[in-house]
Amino acid sequence: MKKQLLIVSPASAKENNGNWQTARRWAHFLRARYRVAIAPGWQPSDGAPDLLIALHARRSAGALAAYALACPQRPSVLVLTGTDLYRDIATCAEARASLQHASALVLLQSAGLALLPPALHAKTRVIYQSAPALAPHRHAPARRHADICMIGHLRAEKDPLTFMRASALVTSPRARLLHIGGALDAALGEAARATAAANPRYRWLGNLAHAEARQRLKRCHAMVIASHMEGGANVIIEAVTSAVPVLASDISGNRGMLGEDYAGYFAPGDAPALARLIERCIGDDAFHALLRRQCDARAALFAPSHERASVLDLVDNLV
Repeated sequence: MKKQLLIVSPASAKENNGNWQTARRWAHFLRARYRVAIAPGWQPSDGAPDLLIALHARRSAGALAAYALACPQRPSVLVLTGTDLYRDIATCAEARASLQHASALVLLQSAGLALLPPALHAKTRVIYQSAPALAPHRHAPARRHADICMIGHLRAEKDPLTFMRASALVTSPRARLLHIGGALDAALGEAARATAAANPRYRWLGNLAHAEARQRLKRCHAMVIASHMEGGANVIIEAVTSAVPVLASDISGNRGMLGEDYAGYFAPGDAPALARLIERCIGDDAFHALLRRQCDARAALFAPSHERASVLDLVDNLV
């Protein structure tokens, strides 16, 4: 009989965020060899799986602690998110305890290792997330718009205000800034509506289904990720595997995905710098081609076959 695995994901399909996409994708990979369930938590009355995989050190802290106490001989995995690495393990005792309770730790990009104590490095591995490659979109030579998109729910960590402010500073007549994501923060939703009303160059499209958002992304000239913290952004992977270059805030989590020498970084929160980068990306074909080449060079890291093999190797060795 196949062994039973449980993935604890505080995010659900309804939230449609990066953590849910990770849980869904890992479950798909693992069902080739195991029985897999996804749940928002775990307690002993639920029955003991052979392995527990938890996303989010703080939000899954209760499940990891209960599992370690009730099933001390059974292994567990903690997948660390951006808020774990760049905020919670420094400020939250429960998040730090999760690092000790887990048998293995998974980072979603290489720069995150510097945030963990050296004593934990031996049980830590990097597994890049993945997305199926899409054929590059062929843009018409005389197309009217060069769409620049930002994809991510409107919340402070994603810094949507910098994208909104940049939209008012861009002067290229071809530029159109598309913002995809639901308003998890009501004030940011109001800011998006006000920006759209004041600036026809900016369009807030709201929350789209994952497949629809990816098709929108595929047709864009470039994608912006303005976040203050990221553990290993799915949207970077989906842009790279769609041949869409990325304009990224210069933070550790993005460098761990795109590389130290990537040419498309801007200082976090710097709307004028982002606006200049957008205009250069639209107006300078050589620069746009450079970003494409640099992203293409990272694409092999984000292949589904690579992530699948890494996830199965991790779990096979633990159980």
